[in-house]
Amino acid sequence: MSLTNDLTVAQTWFAHDGPLARQVERYEPRPGQIQMAQAVRDAMRDGEHLVVEAGTGTGKTFAYLLPALMAGRRVVVSTGTRNLQDQLFHRDLPTVTQAFGQPVSVALLKGRSNYVCLYRLEQAGVQSDGKLNRAQLGKIMSWSRSTQTGDTAELTDVAEGAPIWSWVTSTADNCLGQECPAFGECHVMNARRVAQAADVVVVNHHLLLADIRLKEDGFGELLPGADVVVLDEAHQFPETAAQFFGSRFSSRQVSGITRDVASESFAAGIERSGLEAQTLTVNRAAARLRSSLPHSGRRNLTAVGTVTLDAIADLNSALLGLVDALETYDGVSSGLDSCRRRASDGARTLEHMLTTDDNAVAWIEATHAGFHLQRSPLDVSEQLAQVINTQKAAWIFTSATLAVGDNFNHFARRVGLDEPEVLKIDSEFDYRNHAMLYVPMNMPEPAEDGYTERVVSLSIELLSALKGGAFLLFTSYRALNIAKAILTREPLPNRSLLVQGEQPRDELLRRFREDGRGVLLGTSSFWEGVDVRGGALGMVIIDKLPFASPGDPLLQARLDAMRKQGGNPFMDYQLPTAVLALKQGVGRLIRDESDKGLCVICDPRLFAKPYGRLFLNSLPPMPVERELPVARRFARSLPA
Repeated sequence: MSLTNDLTVAQTWFAHDGPLARQVERYEPRPGQIQMAQAVRDAMRDGEHLVVEAGTGTGKTFAYLLPALMAGRRVVVSTGTRNLQDQLFHRDLPTVTQAFGQPVSVALLKGRSNYVCLYRLEQAGVQSDGKLNRAQLGKIMSWSRSTQTGDTAELTDVAEGAPIWSWVTSTADNCLGQECPAFGECHVMNARRVAQAADVVVVNHHLLLADIRLKEDGFGELLPGADVVVLDEAHQFPETAAQFFGSRFSSRQVSGITRDVASESFAAGIERSGLEAQTLTVNRAAARLRSSLPHSGRRNLTAVGTVTLDAIADLNSALLGLVDALETYDGVSSGLDSCRRRASDGARTLEHMLTTDDNAVAWIEATHAGFHLQRSPLDVSEQLAQVINTQKAAWIFTSATLAVGDNFNHFARRVGLDEPEVLKIDSEFDYRNHAMLYVPMNMPEPAEDGYTERVVSLSIELLSALKGGAFLLFTSYRALNIAKAILTREPLPNRSLLVQGEQPRDELLRRFREDGRGVLLGTSSFWEGVDVRGGALGMVIIDKLPFASPGDPLLQARLDAMRKQGGNPFMDYQLPTAVLALKQGVGRLIRDESDKGLCVICDPRLFAKPYGRLFLNSLPPMPVERELPVARRFARSLPA
């Protein structure tokens, strides 16, 4: 079936008694969904690129999938998170294909680290390292003999973050490619073959960028056969691209190289004394680099020029020494040859980190266990524009947060789009009657001492009137920790306190939903991609407007580059980025047509600064209140 220019075709499919309604319980036609479906259809027909901001409740997944399927197009859908990737493949796609009523082949393609590597699994089996969890390894080996896909998510008996997985999965660095003895049985290869033959392929942004950039070790490409490329959660794409088109090196890569040298030399029966000495030198150099970095804070970003450059040079020399040692065993095994290549690539990356480039910035992030070196371009719009314009496909970018006010220029500029078609669809939910935005009066400036304490005090007062639970979203870990200290010292009656970082995010959300009256303290990762429906989340409190940290070296480099080019960094970058981030945070509140809730933004700049109006105009159309008694009364009216 092909989709004609007559809108009535789309209206039929999305009608209250249409094919979708027969598949979706309590389905209701949504004007915005039909409008988006028509825009997607037109973009495909005309070969145009389309940017769509679709507010919560639009049903954008069906709006881009059905027109593509009806037109007989091959579709690549890229998402920002694994959660949405799984939701698309396991829930939304089956619904759409059943409604479509014709055979459609679909594939879910993940990064290679999500598939067990049969070669590395065999190597782990003969490894004598005492750090290996033998019980978990046994479970993986048993499962590997029956799995058809090799997708590690199938094996629930071994935790997702268990260290054993790094021993038995591959990365782009350590994959042997066609030289691998198990290449013919490779689960990654098989997954890519299935994906290349499918009508609809669901990937993530990083995997899409990998496919764009290179034929990954001979694994082929996805995009050349695609008629439509959809980027869902497109607001994340520019930052993902900036990271991807840069270079990186971490302590985890160091430990992976030295560990694999030991494993591969053991398997090859090589006398390891010389290699052991050199890997020890590499590990010690990595430890010295980590010890030269600041230890305070959960996430410490430091411009590379301010850290101990000698420590980076020492690690570089140690890696080159390992390369020399491995050359003695050239050709003994593909695994050892791969280790030599990885060590050489690591040394070259370290050298690259220290070179000067006006369009790139390098920084180092200290973690509790190690470090992460990153060099990122300041602007990837030219690379993305080249990719988008050379593919014979319609590109659809969609998210709930792409426009600043009604303007899409900020997003379009960052992804290299030149005057794309744009569409802004407001949320289908009744914000005017179901929600309220409270901006308290007489709050101090956010930079003043005691500001976070005032935010917490106000939160306690509003929580006393609320039957359900609440999110307290902060723009920094420092503020989150202040709030945690206060609420730990003075516990809220009959409320559990859940704090980001104390448990995995999914576990915190599970406990929050089940509790019904929980108070969850979160920062960046809870501002988006979190879905709690019903009275369990009746209030979202945001401490400050989410301007990026001035201490972020990547941000500072971007702003300096804009100044040199005669731009206005605040208006051109900082302000629109903060507006989009605030829209994400506020978007946590109303997730269903029956949801009701109070949103509290404590920052007085919403009314004290001229730019505050842009923030307010970008939010859903909620009534705005300044008086605490009115906000408290509204909170009391909300259901549990």
